Amino acid sequence: MSALEPASRLAAPAPRRRASFPMSPLVALSAGFLVLVVFVAIFADWLAPVHYTTQNLLARMRPPMSEAGDMLHVLGTDHLGRDILSRLIYATRSSILIAVMGTLIGAVFGTLLGFLAARFRGLIDQAIMMLVDAQAAVPALILALTLLAFFGNNIVLFIVLVSLDGWEKYTRLARGLVVSEQASDYINAVEALGARSARVIFRHLLPNIVASLVVQATLNFPATILLETSLSFLGLGVQPPGTSLGLMLGEGRRYLLNAWWIAVFPGVAIFLTTLSMSLFGDWLRDRLDPTLRRR
Repeated sequence: MSALEPASRLAAPAPRRRASFPMSPLVALSAGFLVLVVFVAIFADWLAPVHYTTQNLLARMRPPMSEAGDMLHVLGTDHLGRDILSRLIYATRSSILIAVMGTLIGAVFGTLLGFLAARFRGLIDQAIMMLVDAQAAVPALILALTLLAFFGNNIVLFIVLVSLDGWEKYTRLARGLVVSEQASDYINAVEALGARSARVIFRHLLPNIVASLVVQATLNFPATILLETSLSFLGLGVQPPGTSLGLMLGEGRRYLLNAWWIAVFPGVAIFLTTLSMSLFGDWLRDRLDPTLRRR
């Protein structure tokens, strides 16, 4: 290297490499399964061999094809002769719709209240946190029983009930993260430069806490499916002739000894969906964390 070469070139820093988070085979498999679940939920009408309400008492409690069942019912039939595969496809649509809508509504509502509590403090903060404590003290099943007794049962009300279980977790988390971030020097500098509250929230605060909110959503999504399962098991969820994974579990619990497939297949679907969502959400957290991207 020449001695006359400019000093700026000699001191040029090495190019910074962007942090990469390649998918492990397990995460890729989880993402593929979630895509399959969404695909099944969207195209259930075309994928189901028969309609999920079609009954055939002459073919009741047929075993799956793996146990010498017939080719018409790959996963067997239930106590009314309904095809388990068709019911599982439509049940996946119902459960995913309830879980996704419930999780999104609860996340948006809880996060909004958390931002309001952290930004305005004072009486607003106290009132919101009192509401959070009251919600945390009321069991979800008791709240669901009360509201369903007054307003009856329909899918819209059921989604609202599911979303009410867990929103307080987002509020506590968002409030704590925003309070912590607001004490940072970069937030004080941005506010001193005259940035509006909306810009501070959406350009600086939200990107730095979204990873934690995503993790909370991935934890709440399985809990939402389990809540739907519990309510349907008690007869408070999706009502016949509709179907859901929880309703299938409730209907199949009394036939576990004689027809295990009625309850096992929806149970396996719930387990794989919740596990895949947890694994994919953990990988997504690493991708969204700005502190890891800057390393």
